[in-house]
Amino acid sequence: MPKLFSRFFLVFLISIITVGCAQTAQSDANNADPITVIDGAGETITLDGPAQRVVSLIPSNTEILFAVGAGEQVVGRDSFSDFPAAALDIPDIGGGFGELDTETILLAEPDLILASEITPLDQVEALKTLGLTVYTLNDPVDFEGLFENIRTVATLVGRNTEAETLIASLSTRLEAVNIAIAPLSYKPIVFYELDGTDPNAPWTAGGGTFVDKVIATAGGFNLGSDLNGAYAQISIEEIIQVNPDVILLGDAVWGGVTPEIVTARAGWDGLKAVQAQQIFPFDDNLVSRPGPRLIDGVEEMARLLHPGVLE
Repeated sequence: MPKLFSRFFLVFLISIITVGCAQTAQSDANNADPITVIDGAGETITLDGPAQRVVSLIPSNTEILFAVGAGEQVVGRDSFSDFPAAALDIPDIGGGFGELDTETILLAEPDLILASEITPLDQVEALKTLGLTVYTLNDPVDFEGLFENIRTVATLVGRNTEAETLIASLSTRLEAVNIAIAPLSYKPIVFYELDGTDPNAPWTAGGGTFVDKVIATAGGFNLGSDLNGAYAQISIEEIIQVNPDVILLGDAVWGGVTPEIVTARAGWDGLKAVQAQQIFPFDDNLVSRPGPRLIDGVEEMARLLHPGVLE
């Protein structure tokens, strides 16, 4: 009887906590208290309460919104927002490299437009002219900045409780990678290909980018870390000179580049990575979108650079 009672009490306690958390999250989202914040562009933004109808203009913002449990509050998303799968059910308002569909945006009746520092200024101003509230979220430069962005978005949509749970999980996973990688002395040289349309001068990521940070966190050395600019072309002669141990194909998903294609390129056959068959497709969305999946990118890259370390 004591064991049975203990189990019953434990189940009862968990159910109370779960219901309490759900009620807290619901109350956060429906809290009517005004919200006043300063956005990444230095503009003061005031909301009557947590935004209930949000239009996202960039994939990373969309992913953050869904990750903090605000997916049902998203009423419009840019053409490139394709994760999670549920995002594809939300009306496409254009954007990205094209024009915004302002008619669709207005029909959605948003109380918040979530933009980014890379959103064209003329688009932001046009939306403000229509009387819409636009919050510009700056891209983070490190993982702590990512966590702060998650908190900011959560504040705007009343999902603070979910945000702290998410951040705790992401922090734990990131720390697990740090602990696993710390004792390793070997750091493979990594060539991260962004665009190999011209195999004699492919594009790669320079220092200070999240690609660079993810490679370093995963226990590698970015071949392009000393290049001028966040993204730059590098000659095949320079690649041969540095001779990378690993090649990661960030253009595999969107460009269809495969290890076989790289192996067949003129002049690439002498590279250590090619000879050792250390060429791997890599989902660039995991490192180019500054959202919660950056941690997925760190874990995936660590597994490629140091097999078995995270197992």
